[in-house]
Amino acid sequence: MRIGGLNSFSLSDFPGRAAAVVFTQGCNFRCHYCHNGSLIPMNPSKCELIPQEEIFMFLEKRRAQLSGVVVSGGEPTLQPDLFEFFRRVGSMGYRIKLDTNGSHPEVLDELLMEGLVDFIAMDIKAPFTIYDRITGVCSPREQLEESIALIAGSGIDHEFRTTVVGPLLSERDLDVIKDMVPHGSRHRFQEFRPENALDPELRVSVEMKSLK
Repeated sequence: MRIGGLNSFSLSDFPGRAAAVVFTQGCNFRCHYCHNGSLIPMNPSKCELIPQEEIFMFLEKRRAQLSGVVVSGGEPTLQPDLFEFFRRVGSMGYRIKLDTNGSHPEVLDELLMEGLVDFIAMDIKAPFTIYDRITGVCSPREQLEESIALIAGSGIDHEFRTTVVGPLLSERDLDVIKDMVPHGSRHRFQEFRPENALDPELRVSVEMKSLK
């Protein structure tokens, strides 16, 4: 699996667990507000990927301190050997949380069927009418809707989340997003971090606003 980063300890990424966060390399979206822009390219020219075995050696040593592993990105469901990675991490006794943009429901379905994931967090980035504008690509609406329904009906812990980017999302947009969340599923709005936004104009616009 192509791994672009590792956060060795987090108390905020996996609810109720001390966890390591593994960042996969490569994403099919180009969200203007993305703060992990270096993880977008599938085959980066200037990026030293972390060997998978190093991750497993680290997890082996940290069993006493950690109980969870978060697999984030990038977009993890693009990784062809994701299932093998999850199986091995699970065999070490770790609980696994997946962060996803929801673009590949067939991968989510198989992970759930095999019981390889314990928690799923999916981003609902915008109302579907402006999803393309937010993600910078032609977004697969049917797949996103399928993923939302699949996760909501999975029976495992899950949440939907939205990054609140003032220049891109209006109050009306936020109300529409709330209505997109299935009844009974948890949803949270998370703070936008402008300092590393993929679109430099977002960094500047927030900085200028803060100076006023």
